[in-house]
Amino acid sequence: MKYRTLGRTGIRVSSFALGTMVLGAEGLGNPDHDDSARIIHKALDSGINLVDTADAYSLGDSEVVVGKALKGRRDDVVLATKFGLPMSDDQNQRGASRRWIMTAVENSLRRLQTDHIDIYQMHRLDPDTDIDETLSALTDLVRSGKVRTIGASTVPASQIVEAQWAAQRRGLEPFRTEQPPYSILNRGIEAEVLPVAERYGMGVLTWSPMAKGMLTGRIRRDGATDLRRAAVFSSFSDTARLDAVEKIAALADEAGLPMPHMAMAFATSHPGVSSALIGPRTMEQLDDLLAAADVTLTDDVLDRLDEIVPPGTDVGAPDQASYVPPALRQATLRRLPADTRAAA
Repeated sequence: MKYRTLGRTGIRVSSFALGTMVLGAEGLGNPDHDDSARIIHKALDSGINLVDTADAYSLGDSEVVVGKALKGRRDDVVLATKFGLPMSDDQNQRGASRRWIMTAVENSLRRLQTDHIDIYQMHRLDPDTDIDETLSALTDLVRSGKVRTIGASTVPASQIVEAQWAAQRRGLEPFRTEQPPYSILNRGIEAEVLPVAERYGMGVLTWSPMAKGMLTGRIRRDGATDLRRAAVFSSFSDTARLDAVEKIAALADEAGLPMPHMAMAFATSHPGVSSALIGPRTMEQLDDLLAAADVTLTDDVLDRLDEIVPPGTDVGAPDQASYVPPALRQATLRRLPADTRAAA
């Protein structure tokens, strides 16, 4: 396992990180807590030292699994979790307000059975909360010792810059990490997010290097398809993405690499990436992904991947791995009320 420095934090992290979204989860995940703990232990024994979870994963069950698994090994792990996604129907049990952050962190600490979180991340932007309010609350957590460093996930470059400026203006802790989606099929962050993160010395922990499963080799135009996942992700029927997958599969065969290994090697080939998250559901999946840790892609292979998916672009229609501004998701943010339109 290779290790890199997480931005300018001085923290050394493994180039592969263990994402635990599917551990402790029903449906597509692994609901067996004991088996999930064994997967975590195997990852740690193999050299992974960064474990990433979130309060919203299975509404806290993922954090519970991680907390149990890290007993006796907590000091050896860089532990990251996230807050912000809805935890119930209560409108105040979500978002990035000081009120919720102070409650959410205590809940996460209890489930994780620890007195501190190494990387505490805002899961998504909260358009209803001023960034100064969020950073002020997170700064207090850092100063109290409950959190070591703070970050965010899936934030566009413009908002990263705004958060950095707000921190400088107010003397607050800045976001020191960003966790964006990144894969051969989703390269949009290369245009601005990665350069901006490098400019501010931020560590980058990328998620979905398998492009929501499309780069596992199980999603093919005319071949076998992971139907359980296909039922969830509409991008599996996106023609442009399927065409790109076929070209990537052919290149992987020519290079003598399993497609998942090529995908992981690509995700860690960018100098701005600190660590790429893997999300195994079974021990077999973990073993297969760990085998990619020592794979290095040649310049020729990377050049040909650039031809299939040009740098800085995403293939196909936006999917769950893409940042979609609130104004595009909520019609009320881009339309005047009906009575106002009628009056005008």
